[in-house]
Amino acid sequence: MNYNQLFSQVVSRSKASAIRELLKVISRPEIISFAGGLPDPTLFPTREVADIMGKVVSEHPRESLQYGTTEGQDRFKKELIKLLKETENIDVTPEQLLVVSASQQALDMTARLFVNPGDSIITACPTYLGALQAFQVAGADITGAESDEGGVIAEDLEAKLAGLQKQGKQCKFIYLVPDFQNPTGTTIPEERRLKILEIAKKYNTFILEDSPYRQVRFEGKSPRTFYELDKTHNHVITLFTFSKVFVPGFRLGYIIGPEEVIRKYVILKQAMDLCTSPILQLATGEYLRRGLLLPHLNQIIATYREKRDLMLKTLAECMPKGVSWTHPEGGLFLWLTLPKHINATELLPKAIENKVAYVAGVDFYPAADVFNDMRLNFSYPSKEQIVEGLKRLAQTIKAYL
Repeated sequence: MNYNQLFSQVVSRSKASAIRELLKVISRPEIISFAGGLPDPTLFPTREVADIMGKVVSEHPRESLQYGTTEGQDRFKKELIKLLKETENIDVTPEQLLVVSASQQALDMTARLFVNPGDSIITACPTYLGALQAFQVAGADITGAESDEGGVIAEDLEAKLAGLQKQGKQCKFIYLVPDFQNPTGTTIPEERRLKILEIAKKYNTFILEDSPYRQVRFEGKSPRTFYELDKTHNHVITLFTFSKVFVPGFRLGYIIGPEEVIRKYVILKQAMDLCTSPILQLATGEYLRRGLLLPHLNQIIATYREKRDLMLKTLAECMPKGVSWTHPEGGLFLWLTLPKHINATELLPKAIENKVAYVAGVDFYPAADVFNDMRLNFSYPSKEQIVEGLKRLAQTIKAYL
């Protein structure tokens, strides 16, 4: 049977994740990896989760083990609404919130909901690889807007929107990771957010705000979310996840947006997976009800801050001249830029030979046209691995100069 002649066009637009494929190669224990975006597993609240799972099954056996509603379990959504008010000063109704199987499902659903093959969208340049995958599978025509140390540049974003308009094209949405962006670690200042929001309104489009890292802030004051800044709540759809602040294995997140748009998401999700796991929703809701999330988050912040500081210190001590990097105020990543003549993709096999790994930056660019960057993760490796791994990476780079 020749299945190739039966595959859909979607398959031809699908591309394997460079990160997921790399993780297969570097799983050997002797390799120090800065490649994944994994949380530190030593911080998982295992005892609390074990206790709560038992309680949920014993006290709510039918609700936890039966199919659930597509919109999400009411008990869980009530806790989410309280959390949004307490931590973000955001007021939403249950009808403005949909529980999903983490942010990646939300990205896939958004692409299905808004993008026909050939439709235009804009992302920051570089941007999250998983989002690019979801948008490419939908057949989006992706334009990258340039970025600096403050995230996407408002003036270049407007220039790109004006260019599309001149071609008679409507930008379906602007995808941004405003806080501690994956891959660069940069954060968009509030003043720039306000400019970007006005630009989105001017060109009759909306901002898809992806916010997986926002709560992991080490220093400084958080700018308000695009969702809060949009007083009309009509030009922003925001995605949240528990993968980075609770446990990624639960695959649990949620979308907030206009009620009529959330209803369309619900219909789409019905055809995808019927519902997100009720037992995991109820367990996470109980974790929130007990007030355990914020103390756990403080532990995550303290640990990741130490690792970030150590990575910055070690980079300063061992990297050769001509290499630069970002200084994130939170999150899980920083972005390292090599001299322009060094191709980080070509360098990667040499690094793996030296038993250290990273993600080459080219796949984070919509046009895949910049080759001298790499993403480094500091949340997963131990402190000892950070120091030794960066020494190995610096030796690899020096040998390539």
